Amino acid sequence: MNEAVEPTGSLTSENQLTTDSLLTPISEDPYVITLTTVLDLMASARHAASRSINAIMTATYWEIGRQIVQLEQKGDARAEYGKQIISRLAKDLGDRLGRGFQKSNLFQMRSFYLNYVHLEAEFLDTNDPEIFQTLSGKFPLPWSHYVKLLSLKSSDARSFYETEALQGGWSVRQLSRQIDTQYYERILLSRNKAAMLKKGSATNATDAMTAEEELKDPFVLEFLDLKDEYSESDLEDALIRHIESFLLELGGDFTFVGRQRRLRIGDQWFRVDLLFFHRRLRCLVIIDLKLGEFNYADAGQMHMYLNYAREHWTYADENPPVGLILCNKKNEAVAHYALEGLSNILAAEYQITLPNEKVLAAELERTRRAIEQRLETGDKP
Repeated sequence: MNEAVEPTGSLTSENQLTTDSLLTPISEDPYVITLTTVLDLMASARHAASRSINAIMTATYWEIGRQIVQLEQKGDARAEYGKQIISRLAKDLGDRLGRGFQKSNLFQMRSFYLNYVHLEAEFLDTNDPEIFQTLSGKFPLPWSHYVKLLSLKSSDARSFYETEALQGGWSVRQLSRQIDTQYYERILLSRNKAAMLKKGSATNATDAMTAEEELKDPFVLEFLDLKDEYSESDLEDALIRHIESFLLELGGDFTFVGRQRRLRIGDQWFRVDLLFFHRRLRCLVIIDLKLGEFNYADAGQMHMYLNYAREHWTYADENPPVGLILCNKKNEAVAHYALEGLSNILAAEYQITLPNEKVLAAELERTRRAIEQRLETGDKP
């Protein structure tokens, strides 16, 4: 991982490419040799595809940021005017292009351009027909790296992390870890900066990312307009589908809104397993499924989902959203309402109107047993 990255923006050394292949012992068996070679070829091809997509995506977002700034400069100079432009663009682009063009994304693209505005003089006055490819080469890090870097207020810190990530071939996980542990600040305070830099270049086992993970990065999926409909496990996906059907069968109060609904908070992505609208309560119902035992972190995450839904998904004439955490475990099934922050009257109404916890718990446990039996016999849930 200490090797310098390729000029095209590679963030993987040759050693990393083998992580996607089977770590087969050295063998003279022609079949084993061929199998290993094909696996290495596919890993290399996928990493190359990820690098190419990321380079074009990053250049595109820089150009979008430039277009936004130019549009702002042609109109009112007030900051409020800029916010109005981005709000209008977010709606129109979202209607035509779908995901990836929320206001927060557009503000990020604008900020990205302003932080790298110096690149404009290098190419915009030329008549090079391949100028877009030239621009792509100006950004050797993936877009997810730049998103993380833009969260830093200090330009010196941002420049430091960018250089280290490029020279050390850091994955976005390693970059995030270094920023979160204040690597830059620790370097400044250290008397032996060379030793700190050497130590900081070391990677953790969890830092590495496979080519599949790179290609399934939410930013890449948005840019390519692909759906990320892959579940963590067959069991979880089947449970979610069944709970969806079960709630819809309870009566006409539940209206299905979406499954695996994605939301972005800061530079992190989250997924809400199920989202319903309850007609009688006039509120959104967020349902999150946990395959393990319920703990305080689950409640905190649901509270975050509710706050986000209240601000971004709830209309003015609707009641505050309510969260339902379903926990599934061998010999235990728990249904828990996340009612923190709601008024006592409304909370009581929710408890009366929503499905009984014991009914949900029993249904979840029965469903889990049935699905596990089908999976064991190879039947599709």
